[in-house]
Amino acid sequence: MTEFTSAFWGWFIAVTTVVSIAALIVFARQNAGAKKRKGETAKSVGHVWDEDLHELNNPLPRWWLNLFYITLVWGLVYLLLYPGLGATRGYLGWSQEARYQGETRAAEARYGPLYEQYLNTPVADLIANEHATRLGQSLYATYCTTCHGSDARGARGYPNLRDADWLWGGEPEQIIASIQYGRQGVMPPWGAVLGEQGVFEAAEYVRALANLSVDEQAAARGKQVYTQYCQVCHGADGRGVKALGAPDLNDDIWLYGGSRKKIMESIALGRRGVMPPHDEFLGAAKIHLLATYLYSLSAARR
Repeated sequence: MTEFTSAFWGWFIAVTTVVSIAALIVFARQNAGAKKRKGETAKSVGHVWDEDLHELNNPLPRWWLNLFYITLVWGLVYLLLYPGLGATRGYLGWSQEARYQGETRAAEARYGPLYEQYLNTPVADLIANEHATRLGQSLYATYCTTCHGSDARGARGYPNLRDADWLWGGEPEQIIASIQYGRQGVMPPWGAVLGEQGVFEAAEYVRALANLSVDEQAAARGKQVYTQYCQVCHGADGRGVKALGAPDLNDDIWLYGGSRKKIMESIALGRRGVMPPHDEFLGAAKIHLLATYLYSLSAARR
């Protein structure tokens, strides 16, 4: 990617911009045309539309040309004052980053105390506070709906946050840690190790754990495959290991789909899920309120 961030491109953009504006000025002057002499008739330039609509060589209106020149001068002044000529910052030193940071500091000064007042109240107690949960809901709507949906029910590959099934644990401290530090869930691919038949048999045993209809003989053979390759992460009973983010295979809750095809796909190709960390972005007070809202969604299902 270094070829796209080198100083060459800054100069390329700056020179191209300046040359383009200069070319527009020259073009406008060359095509302005002289005023017709008194009594002289305008001539056609050869362009005809709708059989009898001719383009004549009348000069452009002076008011239009002046407005066009003004826009070009305005563009030059703007490029001198603000970023636009490649990597130059402009004489005013304005930048999107500085503007964002300034607005962020202003918002933090105004709204920070609103979030901070709940920071020292335990999440388990805070879910009874309607104002706190509404604040958490507004934060969720702003930062989380893209992945987990506006109703927090998730989508394929993105966990449902309304049930009591939490890959990394659903207690307040665990929810806070998930938001704060992020999570990386990795299911390694086993297709090359197990082969197609082994993947099928392992999938049948997994489906049997969830009380789904299976091929009993294949499931019995799959148990041996599971014991050898799978139980180290998912546990001997298939109930998962929250410290690893390994899901419980005994329920009928599937992050990537519970059909035979999808389970075989998960085993053969593996899965990789990433929850990015939000610690520096949100701060402790907002994370605390977000965790409160999420804990309130699943608390009734515990």
